[in-house]
Amino acid sequence: MKILVTGATGHLGSLVVEALLKKAPAADLAVSVRNPEKAAYLEAQGVDVRYGDFTRPETLTAAFAGIDRLLLISSDSGNRIDMHQAAVTAARQAGVRFIAYTSLNHAPESTLSLGVDHRATEEAILKSGIPYSFLRNNWYVENEAGTILAAAQGAPWVHANGSAKIGWAARADYAQAAAAVIAGQGHENTIYELSGPLRTQADLAAITGEVLSRDIPVQNVDDAAYANMLRGAGLPEATVDMVVGMQEAIREGALAYESSTMEQLLGRPLLPLREVIQSIIGK
Repeated sequence: MKILVTGATGHLGSLVVEALLKKAPAADLAVSVRNPEKAAYLEAQGVDVRYGDFTRPETLTAAFAGIDRLLLISSDSGNRIDMHQAAVTAARQAGVRFIAYTSLNHAPESTLSLGVDHRATEEAILKSGIPYSFLRNNWYVENEAGTILAAAQGAPWVHANGSAKIGWAARADYAQAAAAVIAGQGHENTIYELSGPLRTQADLAAITGEVLSRDIPVQNVDDAAYANMLRGAGLPEATVDMVVGMQEAIREGALAYESSTMEQLLGRPLLPLREVIQSIIGK
């Protein structure tokens, strides 16, 4: 059985491959990357490194040749709908027999702007007829690294989420859950809603305060103030609009989904958020 992971040098993909190398021989693993030089360390371990670029569909069929099980990690930039469609088409042409896709919690109903891309990709996979597993992830704790590091430097914890709850979990937990599915059996035509325990921004600030051994002042601001803060950080206007729109959706409960499914896939408790925050801060 040959497994391939796309985006294997990215934040999530590299952790998935690390987990897979503990589950399967390196000779059974392949990766598809835009820059094979960045994956030289994997090739040195015996992993089959292949060139594949979502923006160049002609590279993908060759990249997926001979692959039985494909983990399609969602791209973090560009026209994701077209790129993911190209990957699904190439998987069908290459005879891939199973696709796992890193999606978003309750993608069909999500009000997050990200939901549009994930819905379209799930639909493309369903239409392909290839057996699948949708790994619908909630939020990575690491998404809050900027706020955590700022707090460690003495800044207040500024957010625009109101009292909304989010199912934060460590990126490593999501990666190991993906590895369990792509290397495991019995996951055909499944949907896994993956999330950590629900917490508010104030809760996360309190945990960070415990790590730092001091209280962190929390400021819940409105969208206008949050947008100005993002502009002050140098973000382009299009990004500011996207991020502010996400805050509105989160306030309305777009990430308020709690599930024990990830623990079941991992066969262990989730990593404590305190430990993840400690690693971000470097304590």
